Amino acid sequence: MVGIGPGGKEELTPLALSYLQQCTVIIGYKTYIDLVKSLIGEKKVVAYGMKEEQARALEAINLALSGERVVVISGGDAGVYGMSGVVLEALKEKNISPRKVNLTIIPGITSALKAASLLGSPLNHDFCLISLSDLLTPWEVIEKRLRHAALGDFAIALYNPQSHRRKKLTKAIEILLEYKNPATPVGIVREAGRLEEEIKLKTLAEITEEDADMRTVIIIGNSQSYFYENFIITPRGYKW
Repeated sequence: MVGIGPGGKEELTPLALSYLQQCTVIIGYKTYIDLVKSLIGEKKVVAYGMKEEQARALEAINLALSGERVVVISGGDAGVYGMSGVVLEALKEKNISPRKVNLTIIPGITSALKAASLLGSPLNHDFCLISLSDLLTPWEVIEKRLRHAALGDFAIALYNPQSHRRKKLTKAIEILLEYKNPATPVGIVREAGRLEEEIKLKTLAEITEEDADMRTVIIIGNSQSYFYENFIITPRGYKW
């Protein structure tokens, strides 16, 4: 399991690159494979579309059992909304020990951390990651997590904030505004670390549906966060 980071080759860790070079087969979502295509030479590639995560996991296990050195890639980090959990669940379902396939998980820079680096230090204190995708998680559960994160005054990174068919961002912001100041600083980063990268700074009350799609990360500060020039600072509490 290899996390390839946000997309830029320079942000792929040396350890991740070494596994890409040592393997015999690479499995992953087509978009992510395209991001590392120039690094993998003529290796065998098995590309899948969206919503085929379980098929990817089962194919990886079968190929590993047949003797192949398999890398399953994930954008960002393989363990943050990535493929490592799917592969481990598949091994459990098939009653195969991870040791039998020599499972190794290589971390990568997840998009919340890349986005935060572009925004300054919005995640410099306690924070949480919440995905607004209700494909696998009931909206009632997501709503509860939003409420408790806001009530706990966490800085919040929102993944998968909106798609063409799924419009949940407005509802999520309405929930957060029940607990957070409308002037709370927010950073909106689309395509973090890629050529199409876009950055916006807004307040919580100013966010609209047009601000985000599935390739956007939205980082919302806590009650102490503030703007400084083109950055967001969430202080740790040092006295100056």
